[in-house]
Amino acid sequence: MRSICACKGRFYNQRFPVASQAVRESIQGQPFNDVLNELHAHTFSGAPGESDPFILSELDREFIAYALALYYQCDHCQQYHGRAIERLRKESNAKPWAWQAEFVKIVLFLRISRPNVSEVEWQGWVESWRRFATRLHYRYPNFACHIAYAVGIARADETLMDLAFESLTRHYPDGDTLLGVIRDIDRVVVFMKAATSKNRTDPIVRRQLKARGIHI
Repeated sequence: MRSICACKGRFYNQRFPVASQAVRESIQGQPFNDVLNELHAHTFSGAPGESDPFILSELDREFIAYALALYYQCDHCQQYHGRAIERLRKESNAKPWAWQAEFVKIVLFLRISRPNVSEVEWQGWVESWRRFATRLHYRYPNFACHIAYAVGIARADETLMDLAFESLTRHYPDGDTLLGVIRDIDRVVVFMKAATSKNRTDPIVRRQLKARGIHI
C-alpha cells in the first residue's frame, strides 16, 4: 500500500502506509515506515529545506530505481517505478521508446561479474558492454553507466564500479558535478535495497505469522 506525501507543493505517492491509511498493521512498525517514507523523499522528490540538491533528473533516478527493481526481481517495485517513468516521460513529451526492453538487456548484461568468467570472457564482455552502452547513450545520455555504477554499488562489485566510474568521469569532468551524480546514484541504491527487501519478503512473513494465528 502507498501513502501520500506533500512535497514541493505536489503530492507524491509513497510506497509505505501511514497509520491513518493502513488497512493492516505494518510488520516493521509505523515509525520505521515513516523513516522509509522520508528516505524516499530524500531520494526522489526532495524534502523542502532538507534534501541536498539533485544533479541527476528525477527521470534519471527513476530509471536507476527501475533497473534495480528488475535486478532484485521485485514485481511491486517494477510496477511502481515503471508508472513513475511513464508519468515523467509523458510530462516531458518524450519520444516513443520501448525502454522496458532495453532495461531487460541491461540487467542481463550486468548479471555477469568478473569472478565468474575467464579473462578472455571478461574482455569480450567489456567490449560488448561498451558497444551496447554507446548505442544507449545516443538514445538517452549516460543511461547505461548510471545503472552499471548503481548495480556495482548494490553488489559491492569493485571491478564493475571502476568500469562505470571511468565512463562517469568522462561524462562529468567537473569534480563537484561528479560527486553529486554519484551521491544521487548511491541514494537510490540504498533506498532500493531496503524497499525491495521489504516488498519481496513481507508477504512471506505474513504467511508464516498467519500459520501461527498471528494476523498483521
